[in-house]
Amino acid sequence: MKDTQPADRGAAPTTPAPAVVTGKDAGRVAFAAFVGTALEWYDYFLFGTAAAIVFNTLYFTTFDPATATLAAFATFGVGFAARPIGAVVFGWLGDRIGRRPALLVTVVLIGVSTGLIGLLPGYASIGIAAPLLLVLLRLLQGTAVGGEWGGAVTLAVEHAPPGLRGRYAALPQVGSPVGTLLSSGAFALVLLLPKDDFESWGWRVPFLLAFPMMLVALYIRRRVEESPLFDELLKQDERAKIPALEVFRSAWRPLLVAMASALLGVGGFYLLTTFVISYGADTLGLSRGLMVNATLVAAVVEVGVILVVGRISERLGPGRVTLWGGLASAACAFPVFWLIDTRSPVAIVFSIAVGIAVLSVAYAVSGALLTELFPARLRYSGVALAYNLAGALTGFLPAAATALLKVSGNASWPVALLLVGLSLLTALGGFLGERMRVKDPVATG
Repeated sequence: MKDTQPADRGAAPTTPAPAVVTGKDAGRVAFAAFVGTALEWYDYFLFGTAAAIVFNTLYFTTFDPATATLAAFATFGVGFAARPIGAVVFGWLGDRIGRRPALLVTVVLIGVSTGLIGLLPGYASIGIAAPLLLVLLRLLQGTAVGGEWGGAVTLAVEHAPPGLRGRYAALPQVGSPVGTLLSSGAFALVLLLPKDDFESWGWRVPFLLAFPMMLVALYIRRRVEESPLFDELLKQDERAKIPALEVFRSAWRPLLVAMASALLGVGGFYLLTTFVISYGADTLGLSRGLMVNATLVAAVVEVGVILVVGRISERLGPGRVTLWGGLASAACAFPVFWLIDTRSPVAIVFSIAVGIAVLSVAYAVSGALLTELFPARLRYSGVALAYNLAGALTGFLPAAATALLKVSGNASWPVALLLVGLSLLTALGGFLGERMRVKDPVATG
């Protein structure tokens, strides 16, 4: 299937010349994508963990405990609402100027905004300005992440040797569990502090670490070359004038399919981490340390799942893997919450690890599937829009799940049913996506 959309209205349809890709630099590029993505998710996940255990008491002190938690999760969801904006802005930059410069900007923006959260005074110090500034910084985080993931997987895939896209597209995905490990590990350490110390300054340390981590990621990314496919687009001037507009106009079918296939990896993950941490600590009366440590174990398992499934997808196809991953996650949803409800520490760690491992099957191949649903000239924008519109639709799920708890008298079955729905939609996206994949013209060299 060829890209036949002209760069400008009235131009003759052409196809980019085959780009020369080799295995020489593919691993280095994928590693750079992974490092930056790990930082992005570290910063982003910090907010989710903090929203579950500390922001409700520091920034929303005028509410009752349940409403304060809802407000904290709503602030968490604001970041998802901003992500489509980042997808449009950085998609334009990535499809018009280059994948590499877009990714340099995203890593700086999220590092700075996250570090500033660590310096933000609480409600007791500056009043209503505190939650307002928190929302603003979360918006900046969301905007940066909106352009990060789509660019990272696009760069990794477009450098990958023929037939090996699955494994290279999986490496940026490993950034998610590594980001979880780093953020949850940082919080697990500061939770060892006395409660007063943790609430006054300890929780800020993980956020402040974003500054030096940003510098490391920026150094690594500056050493990465531009995508060879984008270089070909530049030579032939085969770039879309307004990429996001062209995606909505001419690629809306693959956009919808890509969104569906990404729902579980985004929304399901936050149900089993951000929401479950709050559910275990606030509803079941379990220790916050236990719930955070359970996500640490799950993140280790997730790394292995992503790396293995990425290679499997090269043989089966990422769409088929997404289909089976979605169906498996739907089957596991109720057992996962039944085990959490036992309040047994062993059962809780096991259930969260299994739940995240199963939903990670579809997440592992999201990069490979989404990048092959859009032609190269619209790829950065198409992938970023699909993934982040899915994020915007599911980012408020922790808040929605918390509201369902209140309505159902703290019963977990509505939340499990929510996870089943996400899983089935993703399975449908995988089924349709496998039949809509776009093949790039590739020459070995």
